[in-house]
Amino acid sequence: MGDATGGMLPSAVGVAISPLPIVAVVLMLVTARGRVNGVAFIVGWMIGLVTVGAVFLTITSDVDPGTRGEPATWVSGIGVLLGIVLLSIALRQWRRRPRGGDEIRMPRWMAALDQTSPRQAAAAGVALSALNPKNLLLGVLGAAAIARSGGSADQQAVAYATFVLIATIGVGAPVVIFLALGERSRALLDALRRWMARNNAVLVALLLLVVGVKLIGDGISQLNSRSLLRCPYMSSRTTAQSAVTRLTAHRDIF
Repeated sequence: MGDATGGMLPSAVGVAISPLPIVAVVLMLVTARGRVNGVAFIVGWMIGLVTVGAVFLTITSDVDPGTRGEPATWVSGIGVLLGIVLLSIALRQWRRRPRGGDEIRMPRWMAALDQTSPRQAAAAGVALSALNPKNLLLGVLGAAAIARSGGSADQQAVAYATFVLIATIGVGAPVVIFLALGERSRALLDALRRWMARNNAVLVALLLLVVGVKLIGDGISQLNSRSLLRCPYMSSRTTAQSAVTRLTAHRDIF
């Protein structure tokens, strides 16, 4: 359980710090049906994340994750490739960051959030958690880390539930603030919205950079360790050391 939690934590934090979904939920909260729409968005968000994890964990349940506590070679290789993909996306986001007095351009669909119904808010939550490329990829990476831990189905379910809770902190915090403070929270939420919109590209770039570097480092380390284990010299050396240890423990045979 500890290994699963530690492995999925970076991905969960990456999903939690999602500027555009946070901006979207703040825009919903300032509408006439803000309370209902905010809660509906959170429910849809969690449903999307649960769906991603359930599908991935079900698919990988019959796949050999590896032996001796180590992931299979193909798993490590995919980790390295995904890390490279994340680094390329991080570089693209960094280059697209607004500079100086550049106008901040938000997606067109955000203009319609002030007329969103609870059902549409829930659908937006599902889309931004399960269909957003960044969050979808991080959700798969989190589920993969849990699958590699080798725990039982119940342990994996608990670990992924923890992932979902952590990943919901970012969009859930504005809703909690609004429900607790009501109209007094508008100034705070508006400041949060503007800051997130302004720093969206920078935040995403930094998050993807950290997760991508970790994936590449872990994947290369795992591939190197498996290569050493397969090396004839290392195998014979390990066998010889084991034999010496057994003989030393039984000196009476001499």
